[in-house]
Amino acid sequence: MAITISPLPLGALTHLVNGWGTRPRQEGGRTQEPLPSVDTLTDLGLPDDVRNGLTGQALVAAADALHPVFAATDAATCARRLTRLLSTGGTRPVLDAVDDDRLDAVWSVGSADRALVAAAALALRQYLGEQGFARVGVCTGGRCADVYVDQSPGGRRRFCSVTCQNRARVAAFRSRKAATAAE
Repeated sequence: MAITISPLPLGALTHLVNGWGTRPRQEGGRTQEPLPSVDTLTDLGLPDDVRNGLTGQALVAAADALHPVFAATDAATCARRLTRLLSTGGTRPVLDAVDDDRLDAVWSVGSADRALVAAAALALRQYLGEQGFARVGVCTGGRCADVYVDQSPGGRRRFCSVTCQNRARVAAFRSRKAATAAE
């Protein structure tokens, strides 16, 4: 039975990858912490039967599948990785009859276990198609592999959060101060 899906909200997408992804948890020293509760992902926009069937293991697998898209170093690699996620998930466009005279374009996957990754990949497809490859990435802060979606007007985001940005600034300041003192 085909399942109709919508793109995930971008905030839910980054929460998924950063909260359950193996690499962000390892780099951030959070491997000993328990995984977040599945209940924290209430804003996915997935059908109830799909959302209710999500497990921590499925969320980790989805996050690990999505992280390489954010980590791509060039647009071609990003496009290949994202296209692979869409095609292996069986994501396909379909038309749905809304009224007697109106059709609506929607997306569909063949099984519930593919719906989460497909919905996340659709969100990235839509956003990257509109904004470009440089608007997603992995935090450049030390000991952090969290991902971000840059929605700022300037499009120059490099950190996942203000906390990581401040840590990097303090480290740079201390490094400059130590270099000046050593002279």
